[in-house]
Amino acid sequence: MKNFFKKAFLTLCLVSIVSCSDDDDTIFIPDTMTIADFVSDNADYSSLLAALQRTDLDVTLNGNGDFTVFAPNNAAFTEFLDGTALEDVPVETLRQILLNHVLGVRAPSSGLTTGYVNNLATEANSSANLSMYINTSSGVVINGESTVTTPDIMTDNGIIHAVDKVIPLPTMLTFVAADSEFSSLASVATTTTGFTTDFEAVLSGADSNLTLLAPDNAAFTALGDISGVPVATLEQILLNHVIAGTNISSGLTTGYGNTLATYSDTMNNLSIYINTDGGVSFNGISTVTQADIVASNGVIHKVGAVITLPTVVTFATADANFSTLVSALTDLTPATDFASILSRTEGGNLDSIDPAFTVFAPLNSAFDALTEIPDESGLTPILLHHVIANANVRSGDLSDGLVTPGTLEGDPLTVIIPGTNSAIANLTDGGGNTDIEVVAVDVQASNGVIHVINKVMIPNQLN
Repeated sequence: MKNFFKKAFLTLCLVSIVSCSDDDDTIFIPDTMTIADFVSDNADYSSLLAALQRTDLDVTLNGNGDFTVFAPNNAAFTEFLDGTALEDVPVETLRQILLNHVLGVRAPSSGLTTGYVNNLATEANSSANLSMYINTSSGVVINGESTVTTPDIMTDNGIIHAVDKVIPLPTMLTFVAADSEFSSLASVATTTTGFTTDFEAVLSGADSNLTLLAPDNAAFTALGDISGVPVATLEQILLNHVIAGTNISSGLTTGYGNTLATYSDTMNNLSIYINTDGGVSFNGISTVTQADIVASNGVIHKVGAVITLPTVVTFATADANFSTLVSALTDLTPATDFASILSRTEGGNLDSIDPAFTVFAPLNSAFDALTEIPDESGLTPILLHHVIANANVRSGDLSDGLVTPGTLEGDPLTVIIPGTNSAIANLTDGGGNTDIEVVAVDVQASNGVIHVINKVMIPNQLN
């Protein structure tokens, strides 16, 4: 195409030489054809040209660089604008829409494969470049809605692929719908009847500003038959995959966040444990397989397992800071099935040990401070002294001088506020020790809550 225009211009110049007087001795023969030149020279792209000029992107695409432009023709713009004048579209909005058609590299059609690439548009809350889903299974389709009609128009500063539709700024719903690996998620989220949450609206809302941990189809297959899962529970499981804010992977750190799932009928959001040691995993059960699929209203991280509703055991086993506690609850006390007890989600148990549980969880350093860890006969009552049943006692429920309900061991705990040494609170255990500091609070599970303490508590009978 570049050579065609050059030859056409040269022919015109030669004709002019024959027909003009000898005084016309200045002849300009172009030796470059940029992307902007191509758009300017083709009447079928006059709408695209006007949009580029209005946003000054014609200057960018006329300069040096390596670009790939998915170029919509006039008919595509007419359909997209749907009666709205181009001049009525805010300049910055128009600029981002146009940049959503531009890659910062040369990408010939032979190099396009099914998957995600980043374009030059940006997500407002994170400034990360937006993603673009390319499907090459039958031609080349962008974000599930715009098809390449003429590929590989070569210019000096990049490549143009003509497309039949303007590519709107993608939402999270755009990618969930376009990416075939999310078909199970799309089906569950958008076709299940009885949800109080409109997941389509959540994922497509312009101002959603969310992070979606999106299980792929294999994750749903591994989960098994969900037809018997109560609708309310299934809704909470889906909400357990959504975190407020646009959390790009580079900004994630090991620790706790909150999902949009809630505990029981309260407004208390469930916690989620993020581990960034060697990749990114959630609650110790689901690993990110593809990070940073950036939409205009948030970001998607594709994960390899469905993140089921966490119990207090989930967090104890996922968080390496509790590894000694986990060992104490399992290997060192085989006669009591603590893991099964603390995983309960239903009441009415024959031993009357029913959720919700409030667990005061000692850090590894708390166990390290002991002269020795007692044998099972002494360790079991100590562990029972750290758990309150039938109560989800959050930090907001603690007050100075509060005597908690009895622990599973029997002795209650007494709360001291304010705590010492910048602790959130101090606890007095059954043995009268007052220097137990609560150093972190409100790790909310679906069957109870965990508060982190810096010392092992000793019941009265062992003091």
